Formats: sequence, C-alpha cells, structure tokens
Amino acid sequence: MQSKKKKLGLIVNPIAGMGGKVGLKGSDGQKTLNYARELGAKPESNLKTKYALEHLLSLNDDFDLITCSGLMGENVAKDCGVTPIIIGLHNSDTTSEDTIRAANEMKNLDVSLILVAGGDGTARDIYNSIGESIPVLGIPSGVKIYSGIYGLTPYYAGEAAAKFLSGDLSAVKLAEIMDIDENAFRNGKLSVQVYGYMYTLDAPTLVQGSKNATITTEKEEFIGISKELIRIMENDTYYLISSGTTFQPFMEELGLQNTLLGVDIIYNNKLVANDVNENTILDFINNNNSKIIVTIIGGQGYIFGRGNQQISSKIIKTIGKENIIVVSSSSKLTAFSGKPLRVDTGDRDLDNYLSGYMPIITGFKQSHMYKVV
Repeated sequence: MQSKKKKLGLIVNPIAGMGGKVGLKGSDGQKTLNYARELGAKPESNLKTKYALEHLLSLNDDFDLITCSGLMGENVAKDCGVTPIIIGLHNSDTTSEDTIRAANEMKNLDVSLILVAGGDGTARDIYNSIGESIPVLGIPSGVKIYSGIYGLTPYYAGEAAAKFLSGDLSAVKLAEIMDIDENAFRNGKLSVQVYGYMYTLDAPTLVQGSKNATITTEKEEFIGISKELIRIMENDTYYLISSGTTFQPFMEELGLQNTLLGVDIIYNNKLVANDVNENTILDFINNNNSKIIVTIIGGQGYIFGRGNQQISSKIIKTIGKENIIVVSSSSKLTAFSGKPLRVDTGDRDLDNYLSGYMPIITGFKQSHMYKVV
C-alpha cells in the first residue's frame, strides 16, 4: 500500500553563510568560497538545520524525509535520529547545480514542502528549478536573507514545518525571491533585484517578510541620532559601527569614511579599522572597553543576524548586552506597528539573553524602550 505520509524535502547548502563572519558579505562563487576558507570560515548551515529538525522529532513516524546525500542533508538528519530517503549524488564541494537537481527531483517525487537551509542565492537556485510548484520554507543560514521564504530563525523555521506536517498550518502565500549583486555589495553599493515568487507558509509570527530594500534618507532623524551618539561616546573605548545607511551622517560628522555594508571600529573618534571580520574584531576588543552600535533592518526588524554576522555571538558575549547601543529612526520603529524586534545570532542561549526590552536611540536625547525577542 502506498504511504499516505506527507513527504518533506530537505536541501542543505553546506557553505551558506561562510562569508559572513569573515566579512565577505556572501559566499557566492568558488573564488569567494576559497578565500573565506583561507580566512578561517567554518560551515554553520548544518548546525542551524539541526536546530530546525529538532522540532520534527516527535513527528518522525508521520512523515517521510527526502534529502540529499552527505552534507546536503543526510548527515544532519541522521544526527537528529531521522532516517531519510536519499536522492542524488554530489561531490565534496557542492554547487548550485546540485541544489537545482535536488529540488527538481523532489518535485517529481511529489513532496509537500521543501525545507532549505541557505540564503538568497540558494533560494534563487530553487526558484530556477521549480518556480511556484511547491511551497518552500527556508532555514536562515546565509549572509544575505532578503527573500520572504525564510523563518524568523532556524528555531521558528522548524516550528513552522512541524505545524505544517501536523496539519495545524496549511495556508501558503507567494513571497518574493530577492538577491543582491555581491560584487557591488562588497564595494559599498546595494543593488537588489526581485527574481520571482515562490509559495511559502503563511505564518507571520514564524516566517519573515521580504526585507524592505528601499534606502530612505530620513536625514533629519539620522542627524539627531548622530549627535546623540557623539554626545554619549566615551574615551578609550572601542566602538564597533555596524552596517547601514543610518550611520553615514554619524561618520561624516566625525570626518570619517564608513563602510556602508560592513563593520568599522572607532577609538577616541578616530577610525582604527574598517570593513573588519570576526577575528579582527576579537583582536581589538580583547580585554579592552568596547561597545557595539547597531541599527535595525527595516521591514524585518533584526538587530543581529542579518547582514552583520561579523559581529558574531562570541563578540556579543564578550562585549555584553549592557554595551550594545541600538539606534533607529522613529519612523522605522513606527512601521513595525508594535511588533517586536528580533535577534538571530545562531546561539539560542544568547538570543534568549538578548530578549526583553532595550532602549532604542531615535534622536538627540531621545530614546524608546522596545521589546526584543
């Protein structure tokens, strides 16, 4: 008798996100991947996939997991105690063609949902393979996560998949598949394009929306934020300045050139390092007074874990929650309509530690208390 179980597809991009902590702003292309490895980048997508799959263990007898061999899904599934059905073959260094073939084979096997660990490049590959034919849910593992198919965190992606498999969640919606030009991104230019739409689970509390790619100036508010940051800055302290247009007026006020889409370090109002990676940051902050200045990603509400992975969980724990300064224009906060801000550091204990109410600087001597989850 043919199984009536739901079929869940799993595709893991094992190199997704490797460029984040080392400051490469992505991992697309073999040349970039090789350089990331030279800089000491380590794979993280299988660990994030494990966080998601843990939600499914109680449903193990109620669905069939169809995945790829080795690092593209088989290994992490077995580590979680799930016995998968294996499809396809791939080399030790996976390529986008492996993802495209896997998605197409899963379509032919009539899977109900594809769970994919990766970033925007991986989402594009799956879109190019299957279009709108199957709902796709992403486990956020890449540096660039503009597309609307991804869970708020790996944990929430697993929760959404579990609800789908158990029948508690069935609604789907079309979500934008977006990506940026990585080469332009590394040179400080943000060029975002919508490549198409795929169906994903309609669960706003579990699945993120597409990032708002429009860069607004909000010039007067940004100037007020800049003056407040300068007012509260302390001597003999290293300040990590995260990415974002919010900080352009601040750096201009100090007479410094900033890396629009990277992380810079200031000490006594002087730029001591620009476009740094995780290891460089750790060298600077070691046993020194340090603070992080970060802004919010518009449209998604993330403080950490989207586009600023150089500021890793290790760095955040070293510096401490009390030394994190969050800034945002009031109009951006208003656009969230009371929805909480979010963190996705890859460390669940740290995410819990960062949760709660935090002050958000919105202008000169102005701040709001806002909830972070």
